[in-house]
Amino acid sequence: MQSAATTSPLVQITSLKILLDKKIISQDEYDSALRDIGASSGTKGGSDANTMTVGKFATTIYGFIEADAIHDSTQSFTEVQGNGLVLRNETFGGQHGRLQGTVRNTRLGIRVKAPEFHSMRASAQLEMDFLGNDPVQLYPSGGAAGAISENSLYSNPTFRARHLNLKLETPIVDFLFGQYWNLFGWQPNFQPNTVEIQGIPGEIYSRRPQLRISKTIKSDPINFEIAVAALNPVQRDSEAPEMQAGVRIAFNNWKGKQTIGSTGTVIAPASIGISGDMKYVKLPVLAPTAYNTNDLVGSSIAFDAFLPIIPTSDEGKSGNNLSLTGEFATGYGMADQFTSFTGGVGFPATYTTQDIDNGIAAYDAAGNIHYVQWYTGIVGLQYYLPGVSGKIWVAANYSHMESPNTTQFGAPAKVRTTLDWINGSIFAEPAPGFRLGLSYSRTYDTYGDKEQPINDRVQGSAFFIF
Repeated sequence: MQSAATTSPLVQITSLKILLDKKIISQDEYDSALRDIGASSGTKGGSDANTMTVGKFATTIYGFIEADAIHDSTQSFTEVQGNGLVLRNETFGGQHGRLQGTVRNTRLGIRVKAPEFHSMRASAQLEMDFLGNDPVQLYPSGGAAGAISENSLYSNPTFRARHLNLKLETPIVDFLFGQYWNLFGWQPNFQPNTVEIQGIPGEIYSRRPQLRISKTIKSDPINFEIAVAALNPVQRDSEAPEMQAGVRIAFNNWKGKQTIGSTGTVIAPASIGISGDMKYVKLPVLAPTAYNTNDLVGSSIAFDAFLPIIPTSDEGKSGNNLSLTGEFATGYGMADQFTSFTGGVGFPATYTTQDIDNGIAAYDAAGNIHYVQWYTGIVGLQYYLPGVSGKIWVAANYSHMESPNTTQFGAPAKVRTTLDWINGSIFAEPAPGFRLGLSYSRTYDTYGDKEQPINDRVQGSAFFIF
């Protein structure tokens, strides 16, 4: 009879790394979990995240607590700048600043995995934050219904879903059902490092309900990944899914230290990716009573790279690691791939049957329908200092966006033609799990009439990562 001393408890609190070392989970299961939670908790999510096992089921809790203080030189933005317009110089908001203290970017994730069965692995992910859809116009004229106070916005934030999906990995192909990163841009593998809350200006940053099918072919020198996805359409009345596809190559023996966003520090192989997006919209014709539609197909393409310039051979423990991230994208109607992005493009006031978000497709003055076209690029460097075990590092980023046709869809004084954004950040980890960050950025927003308002942002943040 087995003694009580040698009987494993039904419920155990452990970590994914311990489960891997004890061979309770396979390397493939560990790698899959780290891919899911790495952008939020980095390698800490794999090494130290609290994992509860019940039999052979494992539940991992991960995330971070974030506290931010943000000052802007204009009143253009809430905590997330995204790709919103900087208010024009002649406006009140363009001449006065704003200070915000917030915890709304705090994040909580739960990942559950079932025991492997005939080389098939099932898992589910629920990841939430507190940046829900509260009204951002706190003081509407006349006290419109639904307005909330500043105190409620910042102190009683709305819990919202970021990722909510289930996944089945098989020896042939892998399936993902539910809300996850868009495949376009191979998110989150190439996202830059900054203290600022993402998505930042010029960065592909988007999630959508989807069905994704992917396959990774692994070898010692390289991994080759190919994937296709059918996403919830950008316009539900189009009756057609948005389609995305991509290929990515990772060079396994060329590794660097990388922080995705502000908390997702990992050791990652050099990689390059290409991805494409195709969407279909059909808008009611410009008429008081519309029964017919104008249909349009649009496509976009993105190129991404993560390149360790000074690679690491010791998991980044000694520092002196320099890495580069880069992304270029161009296409038609791709505003849905970015955060808070319209470029100022809207619909005529007489267009009473609008059933699509602004900034994707619109009618010109002659009544012809077009997609809004954009060119975007972002490049970033992150350097981990030597002598401090890589616990202090700096990052710099630059992004640029421009459109050749936004002025066709509205008054030049209301639409963006170009945007330039520069950013610098410094991070320090004085204790395990505790991180501090300080960031400065400047945004140059150019309107169609050549007006160029500027916003300066300073942000100080503290993080506890678990």
